Amino acid sequence: MRSSVCELCTSSENVNSFEVVPSDGSEEQSIYLCKNCKSQIEQKNLDENHFNCLKDSMWSEIPAVSVMSYRLLTMLSRQDLVDMMYMEEDVKAWADAGLESEEELVYKDANGVILKSGDTVVITKDLDVKGTGFTAKRGTAVRNIGLAMDDVEHIEGRVNGVKIHILTKFLKKA
Repeated sequence: MRSSVCELCTSSENVNSFEVVPSDGSEEQSIYLCKNCKSQIEQKNLDENHFNCLKDSMWSEIPAVSVMSYRLLTMLSRQDLVDMMYMEEDVKAWADAGLESEEELVYKDANGVILKSGDTVVITKDLDVKGTGFTAKRGTAVRNIGLAMDDVEHIEGRVNGVKIHILTKFLKKA
């Protein structure tokens, strides 16, 4: 019997079972989540600071917890942590089955070259980054990009250690 604390952030308040789909409905394919984690996951509105807890939960020996950690890290574009994870083949297939397919959307740079998650791109124009007080300079390489969930005109990446959204028309694949 597993404990009744959130298996992601370890909160003990408002904890309930959460089915990790696709699932057979068994307890082995469910995890315990607090209200905060559950609402962010269901609304697909993830607070990166809250989910720093995934650095610990990604190492769980419980497959359902590993699967959820993998999916959330992927959605947060934390490929550095995803690359560290090890999962059995069947668990990895389960984790991938629950991710929304990025293949349906085709992301292209300013030259029409197709972009994939994890690619490196170069900024083609000086861009003022709102809310940060710095300018992303032309020629800056953005490594390990993430693709915006529902908009092929935006990618996510880190510039000066800050996660930003960039229009694909201002990028070229490196």
